[in-house]
Amino acid sequence: MATRLNPYLTFRDTARQAMEFYQSVFGGELTVSTFAEFHASEDPAEQDKVMHSQLTTDNGLVLMGADTPNTMDYTVGSNYSVSLSGEDDAELRGYWDKLTVGATIGEPLTTAPWGDAFGMFTDKFGVSWLVNISGSQP
Repeated sequence: MATRLNPYLTFRDTARQAMEFYQSVFGGELTVSTFAEFHASEDPAEQDKVMHSQLTTDNGLVLMGADTPNTMDYTVGSNYSVSLSGEDDAELRGYWDKLTVGATIGEPLTTAPWGDAFGMFTDKFGVSWLVNISGSQP
């Protein structure tokens, strides 16, 4: 898989409906995973929430989305991030190192429950980023 840069939208309890709507608009294949599937929340109210979804269209459009956990702030208008993902460990860690200069790290780049290396930060310009390195071990 090549390195991919795409929007990542966050919602408060409506990710599944929103992503199904976007699929009805753009077509393509939609995958949806819940917090329960990855044992990512101990809150019973969050088990059916969308931890990650991805819509991939036949012409190469990619849109990702998730529900925001109850413990995290959710503000309409700033409910987006830029997702940087792929398999090239050195390339993606290099981007991480450069983009995080002067940034606020929300989640360090480390092994996530789904087995990939994952991290989150807000860069020095206020842009939120998600970095996911498939099958990587830190």
